Amino acid sequence: MAFELPKLNYSYDALEPHIDARTMEIHYSKHHAGYTSKLNAAIEGTSDEGKSIEDIISAGNLSAAVRNNGGGFYNHSLFWDIMSPNGGGTPTGELAEKINEAFGSFEEFKTEFSNAAATQFGSGWAWLCYKNGKLEVCSTPNQDNPIMQEGCGGTPILGIDVWEHAYYLNYQNRRPDYINAFFNVVDWNRVAEHMNNAK
Repeated sequence: MAFELPKLNYSYDALEPHIDARTMEIHYSKHHAGYTSKLNAAIEGTSDEGKSIEDIISAGNLSAAVRNNGGGFYNHSLFWDIMSPNGGGTPTGELAEKINEAFGSFEEFKTEFSNAAATQFGSGWAWLCYKNGKLEVCSTPNQDNPIMQEGCGGTPILGIDVWEHAYYLNYQNRRPDYINAFFNVVDWNRVAEHMNNAK
């Protein structure tokens, strides 16, 4: 069974002004769609066919095609899911407690996460991961992610794409402005659900 591009829960313009409609359309319908079709081509006729994306990309010894396109498929699927037109604000409940426990405060978490995203050299991602009952921030290059054997470990529950295609139309070289805007669309309820699923 081939992987399918996950449906967006909102329209391309729903995250404006923080993420513009044109960037959303290109990012989703070209980049993510491309990763999806290339992943399917890479695993067709192999033992990976029929496996979950998590099982495929965490296995190690990945071909470049599976690593890049499998990572791109997985990473973007999480990225769209943890954003919402009704996002922003601050986490509540257990997620807020875990953030305070790990980072001291939500503001300290934002600083550490933003720094990981801003200082990722070239293309890549910054992550909030659930690992051994605690939350950690890390970053990965290209389309790598924490669940890959070379990744930083843990289960990602929040991720930000810092490839230029994610922000350049609107923010040009101002990556920190894009990172700051991203917090206005984070759906903390969905992030909390991902944390619960990771336990």
